[in-house]
Amino acid sequence: MTRFKEIPAETMSEAQREVCAQLVAGKRGRVPPPFQALLPSPTLCSRAQSLGEFLRYDTSLSPRLSELAILVTARFWTAQYEWHVHAMMAEKGGLDPKIIAAIAERRDPTPLMKDDERAIYAFARTLHQNHKVDDATYAEAVKQLGERGTVELVGLLGYYTLISMTLNTYEVPVPGGGKPLAD
Repeated sequence: MTRFKEIPAETMSEAQREVCAQLVAGKRGRVPPPFQALLPSPTLCSRAQSLGEFLRYDTSLSPRLSELAILVTARFWTAQYEWHVHAMMAEKGGLDPKIIAAIAERRDPTPLMKDDERAIYAFARTLHQNHKVDDATYAEAVKQLGERGTVELVGLLGYYTLISMTLNTYEVPVPGGGKPLAD
């Protein structure tokens, strides 16, 4: 049983309709499930979608690296919807499918990775697991991504943690009957 439910357009408040219009007019072009779940708080939904649009589409990180960070976060939280959607985007963005499979199966993907991918993976895993990063991990991230990229990586990880928590709380199902990740 899922807690997720879409709010019918005819029962939306004016503020909810405005947020939906922002999403449809923006780079997403639609109102995906995480935002439907946040819609009961139109202000939170609006601000989250604005931050998310920047982090998803406009950072200095390439799609390959952004999607890798999103996948590490989705796997950390076992956020089914997020994983399913972003695994496809990661492959499209140029991430090796073997890396995606290793992360899904909780195997070490680092032997398959390029230096910048290893830096993202180490940083994301360390921050999620330890709630901080050590000097060596931080230095490697700055070396590979620069200061701006490292700051944007922190933002990306935090934002997708919010999205993972939202998806898990509202039990948003895997789209299209896809196979869920194992816990």
